[in-house]
Amino acid sequence: MRAAVLHETGQDTLDVREDVTAVGFGPGTVRVRMRAASLCHSDLSAMSGVLPQPAPFVPGHEGAGEVVEVGEGVAGLAPGDRVVLCWMAPCGRCAHCERGRGHLCIASLRRLGAPGFRFEDGGAVVEASGFYGTGAFAEEVVVAADAVIKVPADLPYEAAALIGCGVTTGVGAAVNTARVEPGASVAVIGAGGVGVAAVQGARVCGAARITVVDPVVSRRERALAFGATEAIAPEELKATAKSVSGGGFDYVFEAVGRAATVRAGYDAARRGGAVVVIGAGAQDDLAQFTMGELFFNEKRLLPSLYGGAPVDRTIALVVDLWRAGRIDLDGMISHRVALSDVNEAIAQMRSGEALRTVVTPGL
Repeated sequence: MRAAVLHETGQDTLDVREDVTAVGFGPGTVRVRMRAASLCHSDLSAMSGVLPQPAPFVPGHEGAGEVVEVGEGVAGLAPGDRVVLCWMAPCGRCAHCERGRGHLCIASLRRLGAPGFRFEDGGAVVEASGFYGTGAFAEEVVVAADAVIKVPADLPYEAAALIGCGVTTGVGAAVNTARVEPGASVAVIGAGGVGVAAVQGARVCGAARITVVDPVVSRRERALAFGATEAIAPEELKATAKSVSGGGFDYVFEAVGRAATVRAGYDAARRGGAVVVIGAGAQDDLAQFTMGELFFNEKRLLPSLYGGAPVDRTIALVVDLWRAGRIDLDGMISHRVALSDVNEAIAQMRSGEALRTVVTPGL
């Protein structure tokens, strides 16, 4: 089958191969035919080494497909079911899961680097993993049964792929983590897929003012179509924040994943406001705050992982909002490419041209 492989961390492009086999099917697993996968910036972060993922591996974690086979002992799934991949699958047994915080479960990280694919290179058999136990840039994947979430059959595969990560992360940050109140003032730093999803989440919550901050003009303009009330360049943030009633925003969402933008977000929040960190950053990128300002300003730092609530619950909420016409998923798809052109999608994201590019594994 066809799959896109990163052979070494730090490479800029993927090797699209025709000789890859999905491996590992057995008890407790499912075989999924991928119908749509969207490129998320986290895939690029894994390729560069910012996010840990042993190479070689098949990137892609925002994906949707159809179950074609279920292994022994798998309950609740059957061939023909429509599913999205879950890159941080909850075990259902740990302390986090028992507290209803399954999105914090790290049991699935034990599978990081486990073989999911196999191909031959120069006569030698090479085993590759799937990014965070998934690997959506392939025609077919074999994953643990807990790494898929069933979705309604009327949800288009392309829209379902977006729900697998970016939309769930952004909408969930507004609804679950921040719990934005009606009438609140909101700033969103970063107008990529996660940032635009946070804009839509804030709009659903009833925010009165939603300011998007991004250095790319086209991305700022695009954010206005999803509910932002204004869009500004980063150098305008300080003055804009001062003009807000209370001297800053009630909520600032950081969707970039850099210490500098977290700091800028903190400065743009009002006293008693909140900075919601949803960008996936590097382990060695340190954000600095003084003890005095943390105590005196009482600004809350609210990291939000994968929507800040059990992933299946947030996905169900997003589907309901989509059905009600309250969030726009189709409009977030700015480009579509075949798997053979996945490196084109990577270039589009790096340039800021793409909001979300959907890759069709079967083409």
